[in-house]
Amino acid sequence: MRRDVFQAIADPTRREIINMIAYKNMNLNAVADNFDISRPAVSKHIKILTECGLLIIKKQGRERYCHANLKQLKQVTDWAEQYRVFWTQKLDALDAFLANEQNNNNHKNEKL
Repeated sequence: MRRDVFQAIADPTRREIINMIAYKNMNLNAVADNFDISRPAVSKHIKILTECGLLIIKKQGRERYCHANLKQLKQVTDWAEQYRVFWTQKLDALDAFLANEQNNNNHKNEKL
């Protein structure tokens, strides 16, 4: 089953793994040492991140190192961007409406 990026970032442990590896490539044991969960549980998280393309595992000697592939997060950025544009337009319209209402109320008060 091919997983998507949204499934990967839905879990806080996986988000933390991504955050750690984004700044420094780490071997699997080093990743596991940062969590209070079992190594098999960390391995499952790593597997999901690898399946969706956010992590790349490279073997160096006897160690396996995790490398971040953050380009995959562009899917999330693109999805969120459409809503940022939508809400920016709505809030700008609300701001204009409220400014117009305030202006109308000020004119009414001046006439009194």
